[in-house]
Amino acid sequence: MLTKIKFLTAGESHGRGLLGILDGIPSGLKIEKEFIDIQLARRQMGYGRGGRMKIEKDQVEIWSGIRLGETIASPIGLIVKNKDWENWKDKMAIEKREKMPKKVTLPRPGHADLAGVEKFDFDDIRNVLERSSARETTMRVAIASVCRKLLKDIGISVASRVTQIHNIIDESVVPNDMTAIELNKIVDKSPLRCLDSAKEQEMIRVIDQAKANGDSVGGVFEVVATGMPYGLGSYTQWDRKLQAKITSLMMSVNAYKSIEIGEGLTSGAKFGSEIHDEIGWDGKKYTRFSNNAGGIEGGMSNGMPITVKMAMKPIPTLIKSLRSVDITTKENKDAHKERTDSCAVPAASIIAESMMCIVLADVVLEKFGGDSMKQLLKHIEVSAKY
Repeated sequence: MLTKIKFLTAGESHGRGLLGILDGIPSGLKIEKEFIDIQLARRQMGYGRGGRMKIEKDQVEIWSGIRLGETIASPIGLIVKNKDWENWKDKMAIEKREKMPKKVTLPRPGHADLAGVEKFDFDDIRNVLERSSARETTMRVAIASVCRKLLKDIGISVASRVTQIHNIIDESVVPNDMTAIELNKIVDKSPLRCLDSAKEQEMIRVIDQAKANGDSVGGVFEVVATGMPYGLGSYTQWDRKLQAKITSLMMSVNAYKSIEIGEGLTSGAKFGSEIHDEIGWDGKKYTRFSNNAGGIEGGMSNGMPITVKMAMKPIPTLIKSLRSVDITTKENKDAHKERTDSCAVPAASIIAESMMCIVLADVVLEKFGGDSMKQLLKHIEVSAKY
């Protein structure tokens, strides 16, 4: 679905590290390691995280594509090393060993384990779980940070907040005049990235209860992009529609189970007169009296903030294992256990921000073009409408 930007990730959860390649970024974008590391640290925040976060303090190594603090239009290569590799050298060794590590044969319900071993004819689930792990999203966040900086330099910002943990819902509304940057400044100070501090305390109690029971909880979060011009995406073809691009990239994250744009599901229970965003004119530009469409009409950005709500399922690795079947013996047993979080919804919101950054950077480059940031900014100055 991306037309201007390409990216690939590689690496296993307990391997040497994660690799990423990002291609299509114009020359002249000022980017520093520290900017990427800040986003990596945000991904590791959140109440309910497990022991892995005490080991890994993710930082990026830039291997290519940036010289003297600026992109040079060639592919950008990034590496994030796994500190935990030291404890997994034998289990994750690249060379064949005389003494082979014990195989994982008990698939976890809700994970890629069973479908993965059936697909690739493995007899060891570790070959699946190492790559299907959420650890892979670390590199996505690193890659997306470059896209985030491009957006920042043209006046677009992306933020998120958690609105629900299990059955506790924060019904507060983000003020219309609050920018994405302002929203992140507020919620990043919160252990659950939540606006309503009273509801947050209830959420924390639910997480604590789940952890005590050997269980996990999921939740819902909202992603907001502000500073949008008209016309990103297009109505002319199915694969050029902005909502299709956003949905495609968002739903590529295993833990996300649903997505709503704007009012989403609730719009089905309203009359047209209640849901469609009426248009005004303030003497200089078009205005809207609401944003139920979530900033997208007919496959294009309409100048309003883009708003997306997503649900994350509870983490499938449970301390209190669910029932499973051994893939070797076919015996009924409890599922395999790995280190796990009881809740990772705050981290999931940062990953979703990152996916939004990649999509928006792609459609910006698609609409305005330019081989350098200087050209891109000039094109935006001449032709962008807000």
